[in-house]
Amino acid sequence: MTLASTALLLVDLQNDFIHPDGAYARGGQANADIAALPARLKPLADAFRAKGGLVAATLFTLVPGRGGEPIISPHLKALRPFLRKGDFMPGAWGQQLVDELMPADVTVEKIAYSAFYNTRLEWALRKCGIERLAVGGIVTNGGVASTVRDAHVREFECTVLADGCAAFSPQIHDAAIEGLRPVARIATVAEALRDVSAS
Repeated sequence: MTLASTALLLVDLQNDFIHPDGAYARGGQANADIAALPARLKPLADAFRAKGGLVAATLFTLVPGRGGEPIISPHLKALRPFLRKGDFMPGAWGQQLVDELMPADVTVEKIAYSAFYNTRLEWALRKCGIERLAVGGIVTNGGVASTVRDAHVREFECTVLADGCAAFSPQIHDAAIEGLRPVARIATVAEALRDVSAS
């Protein structure tokens, strides 16, 4: 692994998703597997920083529209009816990367599953000389899978951190990981740490 051209991409590990005071916890959607990710990924993020790798974070965002009400796609509103004004708002605490994984070198707001859809992510990665991504975050079957598939068609070499991702059920997570094998290397956080240490 050449760290100068590799980024650790943290997908949607934000306060509103994970923190006990965030929007999802308020809506009864707290999840232990998801909550465990920041502590698991922190040593890898620290190693990337120490060795000159790039740490990038995607931030799911609900853009304010009329009267400041968030623009929420119909499918998300149906799935998460508890979302309200102020949740995942640009620049707000809830939208931010969790403290444990701060700081990110590059942050990109995203409005859909894929972090490449209508964002500056590809531009930022290219400008920073990134050719490879190590991807962790949430949810495995949503933001992670969509982002990795879009990275693949853009010819970024991807490693998905199987134990650095989570979904709302282990079965869905496992199925998503299996589905990504044709387009990405699957590794553990410990294996990625060894790669970083050896670089």
